[in-house]
Parts: sequence; C-alpha cells; structure tokens
Amino acid sequence: MKLLDGAIAAVDHGGSLGRASALFPHAPRPFVDLSTGINPHSYPIFELPATTLSRLPEAARLGELRAVAAGAYGAPSTAHVAAAPGTQILLPRVASLVKPGKALVLGPTYAEHSRAAAIAGHAAADVDDVEALAEADLAVVVNPNNPDGRVVERERLLQLAAHLRAKGGLLVVDEAFMDVGPGGESLAGDVGQGGIVVLRSLGKFFGLAGVRLGFALADTLTVQRLETQLGPWAVAGPALEYGIRALGDLDWQAAMRGRLAQDAARLDKLFARFGATVAGGTTLFRYLRLPEAAGLFSALGERGILLRHFALRPQVLRAGLPGDEAEWQRLEAALADWASLREDRTKETNP
Repeated sequence: MKLLDGAIAAVDHGGSLGRASALFPHAPRPFVDLSTGINPHSYPIFELPATTLSRLPEAARLGELRAVAAGAYGAPSTAHVAAAPGTQILLPRVASLVKPGKALVLGPTYAEHSRAAAIAGHAAADVDDVEALAEADLAVVVNPNNPDGRVVERERLLQLAAHLRAKGGLLVVDEAFMDVGPGGESLAGDVGQGGIVVLRSLGKFFGLAGVRLGFALADTLTVQRLETQLGPWAVAGPALEYGIRALGDLDWQAAMRGRLAQDAARLDKLFARFGATVAGGTTLFRYLRLPEAAGLFSALGERGILLRHFALRPQVLRAGLPGDEAEWQRLEAALADWASLREDRTKETNP
C-alpha cells in the first residue's frame, strides 16, 4: 500500500500538446497524439440549433438525455442517472457522499481519483489487491482499468459493494472505458441496491472529450444529492444535444466497436513487428511493458509521435490509436527508426 501525500494539485495526464512541444521542441509537426485513450474517430459533428447557445437548457431536454443514458448504460431507470459537465467535476462530489475516512483506490490507475478523495477530506492510498479494498470507507475501481485494461468481475465487485454498504461505505466504479469493455461486467444495472456509484463518460468511446459530458449512476437518493450540488443547468445545451444524439445512435456504436477492434489488432501487430509486445489494454489504447520504454517514448517523441509514459513506472507505456493512414505510416516509420538505432547500439556493445 502506498500512502499518498494528500496534495490536491492537478496531476500529469496525456493529451497535452503544450507539454509535448516543451519536451520535443524540434519534433516535426503536427504531432501524432497517441497519448490519450480518446477515440480518434469521433462521433460525427452536426449542426446545432441556435437556441442551444442563446437559451438556457430546458429541463425536459435534460430529462430526455437522462432517459437515453439510462437505456444506453443499462441503469434501472432515468431516476438513477445524474448528468454533469464531465465526470471530472463529479469525482470530489461523489467522494463526499461518505464522511471523511479511508479512501482506497485499486491501482495503478488514474491519479485523479485519489486527488478527489483528498479534496473530500479522505486519507487516500493506492492498493494493488481487490481484497484490500474491503478496509475502505470509500473504494474506487476503474473498470476496465487505465492503463493496463484490467477488468474486475462483476460478482466480485458486488460482494465488495455489499460489504462496504453494510458499514456505511461506498464503492465507486469508473466505467469510462466500459463502452469497449465486457458489458456483462458493468455494475450500471446494480446501482439501485445502494452503496454503488458508476461513472460513465461521453469523452472516450465517442471521442467527444471537449463536449464535457459525464454521468453518475446511483440509487435515486444519491442521484438527488448529486443533482442538488450540481444545481440547475449543469449540462450545457450543446452537450445535451450531442449526448442525446450519440447515446441513441446504436448503429454508429456497433460499427465503431468493430472498427476499433480492427485498429487495436493492427497496432498490436505493428508494435510486435519491431519488438515491442503489447501486454494489455482496451481497443481504445494498448498497454506496453518493456525495459526500453523510456527510450521508445523519447525516440518516437523526437519524431513527433506522442505516447503516454508514467514517471513512477518507467517500463510502462500506453499507446492510443492513429486516426488516419498518414498517422499509421508516420508511426511505422518512427518505430522502424527506433528499431534500427537499437540494433546499432547492440552491435556496438557486442561487436
């Protein structure tokens, strides 16, 4: 168990082109940004009614969004869905649903969950074993996990939730990547039991991170508490329209899951061809573990290809999907250069 220092400053994350420019000032532009798990094939942009910008969002439209989200995610009803301007804003509010105590996060994963727990007054720590979460007042599981794609079985999580509920605790399951995960392991349909909050997001699978739309699925009383904190008009008009359209477009979703699976398989083969075996992930990102991770990150960065590296795990990388054929070709060329340089160094070391 690694105890966190309680600092609440925002932490490093993928997707920062400003930081990439500072790290690799001489890299060719534009960057090929593979540092996030956001779908590069975003849901199609469509024309919005002018009233989405000129008028406050209508309560009826929010109700429609919640109904579509309940159906898409498998929540028991509309009353079990709270909508917010992204899940980020929900994290400290959800952590505040239980009085300050011990918050345990199944890691390694997002640092934001621990930061949010600290904001809510909890003593936060990472653990690497699901069983250790039973000691928590607030337990957090990212499922499927970022960055390795680990999935904790639904039955195991339900047992944990029952244990926490009996002592007034709370289980939070961040299902940001469940759109491309094993849907049968989702706890969305179980939130009515109480003691469970499931987080879902429009940003990853739909590739609409800038829309800032997320959901908390929970028992009806918890939903009411969260909505009271968020206040009226929490979700902007454009976000309402994109949420309703995207979550209801089942044909697009089915086709996209197939496309992402093909792209992920292609990415695995490409890395393997140059000696970097993929060890896990989801179809939105791949997880690599190799001794040369730092060197690969730097070599690709100098060529304008951004992967996600982790300061505390120097042998780990995460790679998102290229968005078009030109990006695939740039990645292939950069990997070939890296492999060639590695081979030359090996020859110099072992003449």
